[in-house]
Amino acid sequence: MIRSLLIANRGEIACRIIRTARRLDIRTIAVFSDADRQALHVREADEAVHIGASPARESYLVGEKILVAAKAAGAAAVHPGYGFLSENAEFAEAVMEAGLVWVGPSPASIRAMGLKDAAKRLMDEAGVPTTPGYLGDDQAPDRLKAEADAIGYPVLIKAVAGGGGKGMRKVNAASEFADMLTSCKREAAASFGDDKVLIEKYIERPRHIEVQVFGDSHGNVVHLFERDCSLQRRHQKVIEEAPAPGMDEATRAAVCEAAVKAARAVDYVGAGTIEFIADASQGLRADRIWFMEMNTRLQVEHPVTEEITGQDLVEWQLRVASGEPLPKRQEELSIDGWAMEARLYAEDPAQEFLPSTGRLDHFVLGRGIRVDTGVEEGDRISPYYDPMIAKLIAHGRTRDEAIEALVETLEQVEVWPVKTNAAFLARAAADADFRAGEVDTAFIPARLDSLVPDSMPPEGVWNMAAEAVLASDFGGPSDAADPWRALQGFRANAEADWRVALRHGGETRTIAVSEDAELAGVATASGDTMLVFAEGQAFAFKLPGAGGGAAGGAASDGSLLSPMPGRVIAVDARQGDKVMKGQKLVTLEAMKMEHSLVAPFDGIVAELNAAEGAQVTEGTMLVRVEKGE
Repeated sequence: MIRSLLIANRGEIACRIIRTARRLDIRTIAVFSDADRQALHVREADEAVHIGASPARESYLVGEKILVAAKAAGAAAVHPGYGFLSENAEFAEAVMEAGLVWVGPSPASIRAMGLKDAAKRLMDEAGVPTTPGYLGDDQAPDRLKAEADAIGYPVLIKAVAGGGGKGMRKVNAASEFADMLTSCKREAAASFGDDKVLIEKYIERPRHIEVQVFGDSHGNVVHLFERDCSLQRRHQKVIEEAPAPGMDEATRAAVCEAAVKAARAVDYVGAGTIEFIADASQGLRADRIWFMEMNTRLQVEHPVTEEITGQDLVEWQLRVASGEPLPKRQEELSIDGWAMEARLYAEDPAQEFLPSTGRLDHFVLGRGIRVDTGVEEGDRISPYYDPMIAKLIAHGRTRDEAIEALVETLEQVEVWPVKTNAAFLARAAADADFRAGEVDTAFIPARLDSLVPDSMPPEGVWNMAAEAVLASDFGGPSDAADPWRALQGFRANAEADWRVALRHGGETRTIAVSEDAELAGVATASGDTMLVFAEGQAFAFKLPGAGGGAAGGAASDGSLLSPMPGRVIAVDARQGDKVMKGQKLVTLEAMKMEHSLVAPFDGIVAELNAAEGAQVTEGTMLVRVEKGE
């Protein structure tokens, strides 16, 4: 067994790997950037090595720095986690050439599955069903459009080297193709250094089904059943579950057998995921499920597979990398119950899912279910990395039990002042169609308006805040000395007929509190702010006259401010240009996502302070639009 392990990653997955390594008595070495000096994975590892500046391209994506750290710390092996360099064949080769154990598949397997067009050809040869499409080397725009026309719209343009929803565009009509192709190629080049694309038939009612596979160096390959990852927003997975709802045994056997066949075709060793796209218009059927791609690494959603099989997949990885055979044979693996995972992101659904950064002054997650996270209360969410801050994983004897446990936990999330998508996730999991198993990748887009919670407090939350005020000396002189008062866990049930004036944002109300109020939620106070946590949301109230005010969007004078620290990746206007309301002017990249600033009204670009490639801080005025005559 490996005795020392460097983890070439950060955050939640680094902490997850450390947990298993510690149980196996393996010494762990963390790496960290400037932004992560005090991060949880650094604190939990046996040793930690600094590898560079905060941007990932100057630290976590620099293989040479990671190898220097591994040698300096005396590591015997390197685990890449997911993302970053986990599917980089050159890095895997460099690790092995340095005499270290690579906890992952061979560079040859990574290369074979790394390019979507080559992988699909290989799967065709292996007898694995693939979706109709164009995989050719001719990338001329006219040729690509002709192929799309022949396939028939809608089609999907996908970056050959893509992943994680990047470099992917749906094209509904021929008239849209040229613009979508340009956008897709630009994003692919920026994200992967390769703008080559393929064209696929767009499946109208698709479900994302994937199978966990595992191989060892002794020629054994098994599957650990399927997961359903259909609940997505902008091609990013939101809620995953195992097994897949509506999957009968015959279809499961066919899909899992195809996955094993795919893994054997590339002599696969280690943890991998074969992703399929299913046309669910007639339910899940083996003849309407096609290979999409293979992820040659551990997946973010691997915990749901662990929960239904009782296996530790990180332990499997470490044992296989040490040369041991797989811990279980296929006939020894079975499904026990149901599991669901929700990805808790630092983002604000009410503001178009804008990432949220800052210090976690209050951070309470999970009561009775598994929580995988890379942060604790007091840690900071930086703008440099993916905004996922935790995974909440529920397991039950039935799918309904798993849903109930997940919804209950999501509604009890307490995070402040960083915004999260907890309430959005709770609404999605509680949706009647989701409960009935009626899921596909259009589920969230079709219901987005009803799933995104209102940023204004409901009546019951106003009442609870007022009752919490009456139950404390909130707003009094002692608050400054005790910023987090003894209201944690408070449940509303106040005495009779009091009136309390409160302000939330720009709205002030006088609340009459009656003795029979029965409201669910948690309240606590910080300085001049009363916080109420209810149904996964956090609401901040102040007494009239207290400091602070509502946060704004675009200023009334037409100034567009950077909503977060980030990098300007596109400037689509020049000073003096006439622009229309809603026209995209500047695009920022932060936390691995793009965010566009648009004209607030028709007018003229009076000031332009944005330059492509520039790093900007939160609140920087980038563009000012003046109303035209």
